[in-house]
Amino acid sequence: MSTTLSPETQKPVRILNAAVIVAALGYFVDIYDLLLFGIVRTDSLKDLGITGDAIRNQGEFLISMQMFGMLFGGILWGILGDKKGRISVLFGSILIYSVANIANGMVTTVDGYAFWRLIAGIGLAGELGAGITLVTESLPKEKRGYGTMIVASVGVSGAVVAYLVYQIFQDWRLCYYAGGVLGLLLLFLRISISESGMFKKVQESDEKKGDFLSLFTDKKRFSKYIQCILIGIPLWFLVGVLITFSPEFAKALDVQGFETIAAGKAIAWCYGGLVFGDIASGLLSQWLKSRKKVMYMFLTFNLIMVFMFLNAFGISASTFYLLCFIMGFSVGYWVLFVTIAAEQFGTNIRATVTTTVPNFVRGSLPLIIIIYGFFRDTVFEGDILKSAMIVGTLLSVISILALWKLKETFHTDLNYSENETQPFV
Repeated sequence: MSTTLSPETQKPVRILNAAVIVAALGYFVDIYDLLLFGIVRTDSLKDLGITGDAIRNQGEFLISMQMFGMLFGGILWGILGDKKGRISVLFGSILIYSVANIANGMVTTVDGYAFWRLIAGIGLAGELGAGITLVTESLPKEKRGYGTMIVASVGVSGAVVAYLVYQIFQDWRLCYYAGGVLGLLLLFLRISISESGMFKKVQESDEKKGDFLSLFTDKKRFSKYIQCILIGIPLWFLVGVLITFSPEFAKALDVQGFETIAAGKAIAWCYGGLVFGDIASGLLSQWLKSRKKVMYMFLTFNLIMVFMFLNAFGISASTFYLLCFIMGFSVGYWVLFVTIAAEQFGTNIRATVTTTVPNFVRGSLPLIIIIYGFFRDTVFEGDILKSAMIVGTLLSVISILALWKLKETFHTDLNYSENETQPFV
C-alpha cells in the first residue's frame, strides 16, 4: 500500500540546478575511476611483473574484486541514503573512491591492487544511486528525464577523459592520482546543494527508511526489484567482457593489425558512443513520453550490434573501433535503466533501490565471467566468439522479458512512500 506525500512547492525549477551539476560531475569522476582500470589493465599488470595469460586471469580477478566491492557498497550506501540522506552518501562515496584512487597509484603487488580495487568499488557504489535519486526528487516529472540524461551523458564521458589522460601522461599511476585529486576537488561543491524536499518529509515521519530486507518480503516488490536489475545486465556484459577484452576478440576475429588493438582505446570509443546513446535515449523518452518503448528499441539494437561485432571477421582496426562506438551507443539506455529503477519505488526506499540496482548489475560481472568462461572453456573448447554469442543472446532475452513485466513510469509521481498507512503532513 502507498500514500501520497504532500506536494512540493510549485515554484519553477531549473533543469540545470546545483543538484544536477554536482551529481553529473560526481558521476564523471566515478566513471573515470571505474573504467580507468580497464584502460590501464595490461600496462599496470606488466609493470607489476605479470606476463602472458596471467594478465587476462589477473585482470578478471581484479575486475571481480572491484565488482564485489560495488555489491557490498551498493547495499551499504543505499541504506544510508534513505536513512541519513542523499547528499551524505553522494559526498561520502566521492571521498572513499578518491582516496582509493590515489592508493591504487601506489600499489606494488597484485594483492595490494586487489585490495584497493575492492575499496574503490565500495566507494564507487554510492555516487550514481544517490545522485539520480536526488535529481529525480528535485525535478518535476515532466523534466526529470532531462536531468538524469545530463547526469548520465556527462558522467559516462569520464571514460573518454580517462583514456585521453592516459595518452597524455603515459603513466598508469599518474592517471589514478589525477582521478583522486578530481574527486577531492568535488567535495568543495558540497555547500552548493541541499536535500530533496521529499526526503526531508520522509525523515520527519515515523516511516521505516532504508529497509533493504523489505525488498525481499513482498512478492510483488521483489519481482519488480529483480526485473529492474535484469534489464541492465546486457550493458555490463558488453562493457565488462566484449569491450574490456577487446584485444582478445580482435585476435579471434582476425582483425587487420589486431596486435595494435588496445582495450583502453576500445573503452574510450565505446563510452564515446554511450554518451550519444544516453542523450538519444533520454530525449526519445521525453518526446515519446515513455521509458519502456525506448528501452525496447535499445535492447533490440544492442543484441543486433553484439551479433555484428562477433561476426566482423577480417575488418580493419579503424572499423573495429567504429563498431565499439556503435555498440556503446546501443547500450545508451543506462540513463533510462537507472531512472526506471528510481521511479518504481517509494521515497523511503528509493535511494536503497537506485543505489543497489546498478551496482548489482555491475556486480553481476563476476557471475557473467564465470558463465562466459564455462562456455568458452568447457562447451566450445576455447571459442570465445561462440561463447560470447550465447551469453549475449541469453542475457538480452532475459532483459527483454523483465522489461515486459515492468510498468511504465514516465508519468509517475514520486511523492509517495512504500507501505505507508498515514499520509505525510
